[in-house]
Amino acid sequence: MPSDSLFGPSLSTDLMLVTVSDRAWVQAMLDVEAALARAESRTGVIPAAAADGIANHCRVDEFDVAQLGRAAVRSANPVIPLINALRAAVPRDAAPFVHHGATSQDILDTAMMLIARRGLDLVLADLEQAAASAAALADRHRTTVMAARTLLQHALPTTFGLKAAGWLAAIVEARSELIRVRRARLAVQFGGAAGTMAALSDRGLDVSRELAAELTLSEPTVPWHTARGRVVEVATALGIAAGVAGKVAVDVVLLAQTEVGEVSESAVAGRGASSALPQKHNPVDAIEILAAVRGINAQVAVLLAAMLQEHERAAGAWQAEWPAFAETLRLAGGAVSRLASLLAGLQVDPARMRRNLDLSGGSIMAEHVVMMLGERIDLVMARALVDTAVSVATSTGRPFKDVVREDPTITTHLKPEELAAALEPSGYLGVGQLLIDRALAAYRGKKGEG
Repeated sequence: MPSDSLFGPSLSTDLMLVTVSDRAWVQAMLDVEAALARAESRTGVIPAAAADGIANHCRVDEFDVAQLGRAAVRSANPVIPLINALRAAVPRDAAPFVHHGATSQDILDTAMMLIARRGLDLVLADLEQAAASAAALADRHRTTVMAARTLLQHALPTTFGLKAAGWLAAIVEARSELIRVRRARLAVQFGGAAGTMAALSDRGLDVSRELAAELTLSEPTVPWHTARGRVVEVATALGIAAGVAGKVAVDVVLLAQTEVGEVSESAVAGRGASSALPQKHNPVDAIEILAAVRGINAQVAVLLAAMLQEHERAAGAWQAEWPAFAETLRLAGGAVSRLASLLAGLQVDPARMRRNLDLSGGSIMAEHVVMMLGERIDLVMARALVDTAVSVATSTGRPFKDVVREDPTITTHLKPEELAAALEPSGYLGVGQLLIDRALAAYRGKKGEG
């Protein structure tokens, strides 16, 4: 969408919008043309003066981006009008060497890799910030007891620190995958008209190698004109990162409900306001993350479908990639930027967490009572006794903890102090502290990577 749209930019960032703009794509294609000329000059394919003449005019400011877009419709890709314009702009003796031995897809695919690298750098920076905030929350709230919820129901006690540690581990893993893709899967595309580099005779591989070095991209084993795995890997890695942001956003939206009130987004004047209701404080970072994730899922599906390409050049599938790839970067950038903002400003209410934990009248500790009874009597019998106590508490509306304290069968086996311990949420957290430590150690081991 254009930068003045009411809707598109709200799900991205200013920097990412610039990175995937039409202007950025044209400059990336020009960067490839300039690098190709320099590579061919170094390998003796074209004169050095011609390469200099070409490179000196590979600046987007010299071209009418909107006109290039209109002209692209006639040729089903934007490279052809760009090459024509570049040939007209360079010195006359350099014009025959513009785009020498290349095909349109070589230029556009390699430009896509440059756009991907720039976009991935933005996403990685925001994920690093998000990880730092998640790590701080995990450490700060390692003893903040709350209810774990399975199928949206109270399950067992946990800590908010462990929940944040789970977010942290997912962020670190997503960031590591993006780093791997950035390092290993961004490759130059150079194969000429049909992938044989025939126009360059026996110098094709030399040019390909020099072009990769010039652009600091990997050199693939063979041209990948219709083998689109690396495009999909970039997109799916971005989709995973956005999905991680979405997981955090879902948790925050649920925990921020008025009836729950355990967390809230940072209170900034005017942010999260309602047009109708003065009292509202909507979780807008989380809302925008969830909107972006839904959008990116559709774009990844387009890119997966576009892997089905005919022979040595696709008829339509390749063209379908361009907007989907740019939109994937745009939405992923928005999702992870909002994630960094959300986690940096997240407000946590430990007292509300404890009150909600106690809503069940102690029945959230039923499993612990079973485990302690099981040390004294048959475990099946222990479960039956606790099941009965839960049933009585539910049918009478009495707190579970009162029912078990008054049950003579249970109190025969558990002393009052033992039963009190069995009913204390902070005493049934398993290896939660060790898991937090492991998540923090993994984060510190990856910190600064990339």
